[in-house]
Amino acid sequence: QVQLQESGPGLVKPSQTLSLTCTVSGGSITTNYYYWIWVRQPPGKGLEWMGAISNSGSTYYSPSLKSRTSISRDASKNQFTLQLSSVTPEDTARYYCAAGSRAYNYDLRGQGIQVTVSS
Repeated sequence: QVQLQESGPGLVKPSQTLSLTCTVSGGSITTNYYYWIWVRQPPGKGLEWMGAISNSGSTYYSPSLKSRTSISRDASKNQFTLQLSSVTPEDTARYYCAAGSRAYNYDLRGQGIQVTVSS
């Protein structure tokens, strides 16, 4: 059974780069599922799809975040990462990693990690 676990800092200062890691257990990021996804949910708002990386390494980004977002993977560690640069308080959200057979929908999601952007 594939499980996902997010890790990273809970507090980031404005203008810095947010870096989060998703560790996958019970499966491989190069074989299980097709897409490994990041989504987030700001306080009081709905889920926002941020981007995805396929099991072959192709990346897909939300047009509104593309200039600030990078998703990569480390197959040797069975992890994939999210980097979001130049963060502002509007990037405060609960961030989730997920997996699915399509880039824009997921079948499985981690518990999420709360990230606050504040000085």
